[in-house]
Order: sequence, then structure tokens, then C-alpha cells
Amino acid sequence: MKIYNLGSINWDHCYRLTHFVRPGETLTSSAYQRNLGGKGANQSAAAARAGATVRHIGAIGLGDSSILSLMKEIGIDTGGINELAVDATGHAIIQINQDGENAIILHPGTNRALSADWIDRQLATAVSGDWLLMQNETNLIRETAALARKRGLKVAFNPAPMDKDLTLALLEKLDLLIVNEVELQDLTGTDELETALVQIRQQAPELAVLVTLGAKGACYQDPQQREQVSACPVQAVDTTAAGDTFIGFFLASRVQGAAISDSLKLAGAAAALCVSRPGAIPAIPTRQEAEQFLLGQAG
Repeated sequence: MKIYNLGSINWDHCYRLTHFVRPGETLTSSAYQRNLGGKGANQSAAAARAGATVRHIGAIGLGDSSILSLMKEIGIDTGGINELAVDATGHAIIQINQDGENAIILHPGTNRALSADWIDRQLATAVSGDWLLMQNETNLIRETAALARKRGLKVAFNPAPMDKDLTLALLEKLDLLIVNEVELQDLTGTDELETALVQIRQQAPELAVLVTLGAKGACYQDPQQREQVSACPVQAVDTTAAGDTFIGFFLASRVQGAAISDSLKLAGAAAALCVSRPGAIPAIPTRQEAEQFLLGQAG
């Protein structure tokens, strides 16, 4: 099976600071890096490094073809990425404080300029049982979910940034909803995990839900089973791509036929390694690294 990821592609401009900039304040950063990023690209990179076959569907601005080379080096199929003249490539300004936490300003750019015809052409190569993965940093989310359903793909949606109305409207069209604690609370209006899961199950009884819980691990629930894993203890350096790494590894592991519990454990190990390193895509480990780390935790 293959993963088709309709996802954002950004240049991440990362600044290390003592604290997040306050209103009216000018801060000098101690370090700067420009990296390939965006939730979509991050998740494609994670899935590819986990060993899955990944075709990324997205767009970049003219003159940024170096992005294609970077993604190909990771092992991502870039045939679904269109070069457009309508805007600049999406980019993010990322502040990273001394605790490894981040605050992000995002300009979507070409991520919001995709056409339905372009997306349909990319999905034309898919077969029943393949997965469509989406975040909420591109346009045409509803339309792409409908196209994927018609072609027999399974659909996973990570509604980040959260759009409550869009997400609620899509629930019955999804196979897997992936959210963090904040997104789950925004979606359901409660910070109680069990209450929130009950609400979602009432609206979409067949939906599988994966909730990433940061330092508390992750929880998965579908109509047949419930699984929960603890987070691997590490010293956090940079949390920028932790959730994206978890998502990419989890879905890749599922596509490769692993059980839910094993997929959660592998994804947790990969996310732990990711937060212990600086950067977004540069911090995402390989499958071998994640498996070795997991073995070390078991020992």
C-alpha cells in the first residue's frame, strides 16, 4: 500500500531565543537555521524514513526547485508537487525557547493555491486500500477527501491548524482522525479525554481516533479496540516536528501491516528521538534508529 499526502511544503526559518518575543520587544537570536518544513512535508518525511512509499501532493513557488531535491533525498515521491507562479512557497517563522518549546507564524503561500484537477490527476494512480493523509495547511480538503473516497482510498486527517466546522463536517468521511490534546479540546469543547472520545464516537461511530498526548504518550480508539502508550522519557531540545513524526511513523507502520500497539510504540520512539534533536525534518529519525531506541527502552 501507498500513502498519498496532500500536504504543505514550507521553508522553516528557525530562531533560538531565551524566551518568546513579547509585544513591542526586539530580541537577538542565538542561532538561525533555514530548513524544509511544513506539517505536510514533515509527515511525508517521517513516513518515508519509516519505510513507507509516499507520494507528496502539494505546490511550491517558482525558483524553489531545490525543495524537490531535498525531498527526493529523503525518499519522497515528488511527482505530485506543482511549481506555481501565483505566490511564494509557504514559509514559517519559528521561535524556539530555552525549554525547546516553539511559537510559529505561518504564511501559507502556494500551499493554498492547489487545483482540484491537479489533485485528481495525482490520485488517479492510487488503488483501493491506499491511504490519503491530509493536514489543514492546504486548500481543497473537502474535495480531496471526496475524490479519495470515490477511488477507494482510506482517509486520515490531522486538522492542524484546527477548523472545527470543517473537521466536524468531515468526520463521517474519514477512517482516521489524528489530533493532539489542544485540537481535541477545540473540536469537542472539553478537556476530558474520555468525554471527548464519546462525543466523537456518537457523531462518527466507525471512526478511528488517534490522540497524541505529548509527554503523556498517545491514545488510539476504534470500534474494536483501545490502545494507550506512554511517552519515552527524553530531554526535549526542540518539539517542532514531534507530532508530525509520530503521525508519519504510525501511518507508515500501519500501511506495512503492523498492529496498532506496535505502531504506537514505534511512533512514540521516533517522536522521542525527534524532540531530542534540533530542527524539524533534520530531527526525524530513520526506522532503524527508532527500532534501536525502542529496544534500548525495553532493556
